[in-house]
Amino acid sequence: MAQTLRPPLIAGNWKMNPATADEAETLAKDVMAGVGPAADVHVAIAPAFVHLQRIDLVLDGSPIGLAAQNMHWMPSGAYTGEISAAMLQDAGCTHVILGHSERRHGLGETDADVNRKLHAALAAKLIPIVCVGETRAEREADHTRDVVATQLEGSLAGLEADLAPGVVIAYEPVWAIGTGLNATPEQAQEVHAFIRAKLSERLGAATAARVVVLYGGSVKPDNALELLGQADVDGALVGGASLKAADFLAIIAAARTAAAHKRGAAR
Repeated sequence: MAQTLRPPLIAGNWKMNPATADEAETLAKDVMAGVGPAADVHVAIAPAFVHLQRIDLVLDGSPIGLAAQNMHWMPSGAYTGEISAAMLQDAGCTHVILGHSERRHGLGETDADVNRKLHAALAAKLIPIVCVGETRAEREADHTRDVVATQLEGSLAGLEADLAPGVVIAYEPVWAIGTGLNATPEQAQEVHAFIRAKLSERLGAATAARVVVLYGGSVKPDNALELLGQADVDGALVGGASLKAADFLAIIAAARTAAAHKRGAAR
């Protein structure tokens, strides 16, 4: 059977940066200028909530997607400090990051929370980027597969096979986020292949082969090509390096090169 070639996605998670709307606009413009009109690598950026509408105006006519960093599962109501899928749509969002480890481990989000958000995002036609990954203690105890399998099962509960290709999975080992550490390309590939195998068990091999799985965890220009060259690594969820346009664009260029190599190998 021919290898399924998945379009690479490079998503920049700006977290609680930069401080001002003017800085956010400048960064978005610099990224947009570097990406240009080509869409051979899918790109998305995730500013803070307060900057979404302004960045949507900046990105008008660009192939770059606009992502939110989180959302609530309810459409409206007395949920102080939260934001709904409809609000994200109105702000111009195309994607939403769900279950980032900083929310799971720092703010107590559960797989059930992520699952409710997943279904709300899909109902609103947003592309969810669902994050999974183990802590350093869990990896050292050889529990990586158990942790990732449990997070996948809980976060994707009730997901129908026909909607699955519209979901992006991001494997982000918690121990590699913001630490300067990163999984080796072999470690990343091992977990990505495991994720795809679990998706295949649940959704069928053909559907699993279409799901984009990103790696997140200290992705930088100097390690991007080797990571993105792995067979089951389809892109990256980039944190700190997405705050410097030159670094982010270098990672996008690495994704373009890796995708070309994969296309050549599939011929």
